[in-house]
Amino acid sequence: MSTTTSHTPPESEGPAEGAVGPGGRPSRLIQNETTTEIPVHLLFRGDPDPVTVPLRPVVVGRRQSTGELPRLGRRAPVHRRALPEVDPELVERAARVLPGAAGVLAGACGTTGCLAVSWWAGMLPSGVVEALRLPATAGAGFGPAQWAMYAGAGALVLSGFGGLARGRTGRAWVLGLFGRYRGTVRRTGLLWVNPLVLRRRVDVRLRHWRSEAMPAVDPDGMALRVVVLVVWRVRDTARAVLGVEDHETYLTECVEAALARVPVEPAGGVTAAGDALTPLVAEEAAPVGLEVFSVQPVRVDYAPEVAAAMHRRSIAALDAQRRAGMLGSVVDSVEDTVNRLTVRGLVELDDYERKVLVRDLTVAFCSGRVEPS
Repeated sequence: MSTTTSHTPPESEGPAEGAVGPGGRPSRLIQNETTTEIPVHLLFRGDPDPVTVPLRPVVVGRRQSTGELPRLGRRAPVHRRALPEVDPELVERAARVLPGAAGVLAGACGTTGCLAVSWWAGMLPSGVVEALRLPATAGAGFGPAQWAMYAGAGALVLSGFGGLARGRTGRAWVLGLFGRYRGTVRRTGLLWVNPLVLRRRVDVRLRHWRSEAMPAVDPDGMALRVVVLVVWRVRDTARAVLGVEDHETYLTECVEAALARVPVEPAGGVTAAGDALTPLVAEEAAPVGLEVFSVQPVRVDYAPEVAAAMHRRSIAALDAQRRAGMLGSVVDSVEDTVNRLTVRGLVELDDYERKVLVRDLTVAFCSGRVEPS
């Protein structure tokens, strides 16, 4: 039994030659091969009692190179991987810093103290004493008291001037003291930071990264080389710097792993692949403090080992598409010609004559459309 989805009437019950369909349009000679039920007596004409067997609508798979577009397959679901676990206490928080004026003031006070101790000990050069208009002193020399005051003033100078830092827009400082996270500085301008802490600079601006050619596959399993553009930024500086060894390398490997699981269609599927890659990479990069906005393929090429074969396949597909288009236009022209001849009553054709006329017209139209060599 046929598995098509419309009813094709038998020749004895078909419309009369020259019949006109609804709206004044002539009935088509070539009917669609679709039906919902098939009379069994047409298959077994010897049976005395015809029986009608109902069938559910069935869609027949369409062959390519016949003028019809192939049906798109359903994309296989992408399985999620287990996300890495990061210390829940490792979360970015603001560090305690002072305005830069406090450091400058402390450094100036320490410098003044060093000069005063040197003058008291009589170690200040005479030229400096005259320039500063200081009274002359007999000079007591460096004793324990002078050394203690000198050390305190020097420490004040070092801590005051040594803790000065410049905060810039789009940059942050991750501070650590004796291996412990002490906070993040996102403020701008002149600041004073404890000189004993370790500072690590982090770029928190919106960044884009264009990768090299990465391996990937298409829905048929063919090897590809894909170049992607990733737009991202550091959202949590503590996790990005301290939660992973190198967050930029980690992001690169996440993109490569996602490309290995998401098939990329070379033609027309770049946007769909980007829509699947972006949430996948963003989900895997979030635990280490990275925020991914877009992962979009910008160039898709076949791998060198299959590029020549796929190029020949593309040329063959284009040629088949051109032939299918030409065949469709020829069939429409033949159908229109036969309908017009029949409706206007110019010819009266039986089934055999109609088949001969269709054959001759098809040969004539195809011969006329052949491109000259």
